[in-house]
Formats: sequence, C-alpha cells, structure tokens
Amino acid sequence: MIVVAAHGTRDPAGPAVIEALADGVRAALPGEAVRVAYADVRVPSVADVLSEHLGERAVVVPAFLAAGYHVRTDIPQQIATSGHPRTVLADAFGPAPELVAVLIERLVDGGYRTGDGVVLAAAGSSDPRALVDVHDATYALSVRLGAPVRIGFAATARPSVSDAVASLRAARPDVPVAVASWLLAPGLFQRRLDDAGADVTANPLGAHPRVVDLIIRRYQAAVGAFVAA
Repeated sequence: MIVVAAHGTRDPAGPAVIEALADGVRAALPGEAVRVAYADVRVPSVADVLSEHLGERAVVVPAFLAAGYHVRTDIPQQIATSGHPRTVLADAFGPAPELVAVLIERLVDGGYRTGDGVVLAAAGSSDPRALVDVHDATYALSVRLGAPVRIGFAATARPSVSDAVASLRAARPDVPVAVASWLLAPGLFQRRLDDAGADVTANPLGAHPRVVDLIIRRYQAAVGAFVAA
C-alpha cells in the first residue's frame, strides 16, 4: 500500500490535486493500493489510514517540497500512533530536479519571459533544514534560468513574498517581476502569492506527470527497506 501524505488545506482545489496525483500513481501501478492521507487540517490523517490497514505493508510518501516539522516529526509520530507494524517512511520530495523542471513550465505558462525578475515563493518553515531545501530549489532554478532568483515565503520565514517582490521591483523598476510557485497545490499560501503584487504569478506544481513519477520513485526506493529487513 502506498500512502500519499499531504499537508492539507480547506480549499477544495487542494485535495483535488492530491487525489489526481494518487490516481496517476494508481494508473501507473495498477496492482498497488494507493491511499491519500493528510498531516494536518484535513482527514483522514496518516494514523487513520494506517490503523485501518494494519495487515498491509505500507509505504508513506510525504508529498512535501521541504522536510520540515510535518515530515520529520508529525508524520513519524502518526505512524507510531497507528500501531501499524510494517510501515516505511519514504523521503519527501525536496528540490528534486524534475520538480524544478515543472516549476519552470508553470512559470512560462504563467507569462514569464526571459529577462524578467524572478522570486521563488515557498511555504516557509521554522525548521532551518527545510529552508535549506528551499534555497537549494532556488539555486537550481537560477541555474536553469541563467539569472538570479530571489526567495520569498508565504508564511513563517522571511522575507515575505510581497517584500521580495517589492524589493526586486525597487531594484529593477523597469523589469517585470514573476513569482514561481514552489507549492504543490492551491490554497491559502497560493492566494498570498497571487496577492503579492507581481506582474506574473505561476500556478502551483499541481498534478503534473513528473510529480506522479517522483512519488513512484520515492515509493520504489523505500520498498528496498522491506527487502533489506
């Protein structure tokens, strides 16, 4: 069983993306059961899903772009609470190269043109290790675009997306500013990006085939833990 574990949002467009990702995994792996769970905000929780399937081997794939509190603390605690005896926690998405490719695709689709100023906008975290993941994604995007990229955060960390946009606009007043959305699904944080004052705001990564492929690879890598055991 694969458990795709997402953060959760009250915006119905958010879980629609997660369900679409799960459907993509089901289509690619027709013999494998795929469930959706949430670390916060929505139900079922990871603990709920695992406790209902105690007899199945389970791989929990955290659908998170950075390994912060939910990945390092919350989800492991939920796995322990469930009492599920055969669960492995896969790696989070992180700044995987294929996701940076999707990031650029969304940016271009949103109206970005070569030469525009760019802000990579992420969720933010109080965990410095998660912020390292965001900086790695920003560096990778900068390399791919061949131009500097600034960072902005939708919550918790600084600078905010709106501050990053304003700073870039002040430094280059004649250059359009584009925001690259380093978010997986729509919700409150994406709305903050939309309101940040940029000329172009990209959509989240969403249910892109490359994201589906990454879930599958994270799952396959984690399955090796069962074999080793």
